[in-house]
Amino acid sequence: MAATARVFEGISEDIRARVARGDLKPGDKLSSERDLAESYGASRSAVREALRSLERGGVIELRKGPRGGTFVRKADTGLVTASLGDAISFGGVSIASLTESRTIVMTAVVRLACERGTEADFDRLDESISLTERLGSEEQLEARRVQLLDFYRLLGEAARNEVLVILVSALTDLVLRLMAQYRVGPRATTVQTHRKIVKCLRRRAADEAVALMAGHLDKLHAYFRKSAIEAGAASA
Repeated sequence: MAATARVFEGISEDIRARVARGDLKPGDKLSSERDLAESYGASRSAVREALRSLERGGVIELRKGPRGGTFVRKADTGLVTASLGDAISFGGVSIASLTESRTIVMTAVVRLACERGTEADFDRLDESISLTERLGSEEQLEARRVQLLDFYRLLGEAARNEVLVILVSALTDLVLRLMAQYRVGPRATTVQTHRKIVKCLRRRAADEAVALMAGHLDKLHAYFRKSAIEAGAASA
């Protein structure tokens, strides 16, 4: 473990690793401060500092009351979205980098979903597409835009990878927010492309599904960038 002054870092790193491995799951209660100190052979002050660090990082939450204690938090995609949003707003991340990263993540998700997804997963994707289609036909464009997030979230879940679910939700939510900001309208081909992707998933045709997703996102992001440029020119 680290030098005495930094023992808390070793404790927090170990707890993070246990969460990442799934040894500790969202909602699990950690041992008491005293028991953790004994387990790690550290002082209670070092354990306390480690818990503060984990709380600041959103890994755990401290609850008060008779049923209180220290609990592992459920991953909050809002924190990731907010962080990315701030980075874009302050010029640290470009829209081009955002959309490129989304393509990389989504093509990986599609490949994993093709390998690990079940028929029940694919049924849920088709149901989500049908709802998007209905909202579009009823011209509920804002509701349709929000509903699109569900399709990508379900793809992430079909990939059976919790980290990718967080990334998919955060990246998609941020892109949809930017689309709303620049008033980017829906593309007519989105629903058809999504249906084709699900058909490929059912056939376990990974390369075909990945090509469809990459092509779809490339066109969508080009459409988005064009609208953002036009919106910027109009406000100049």
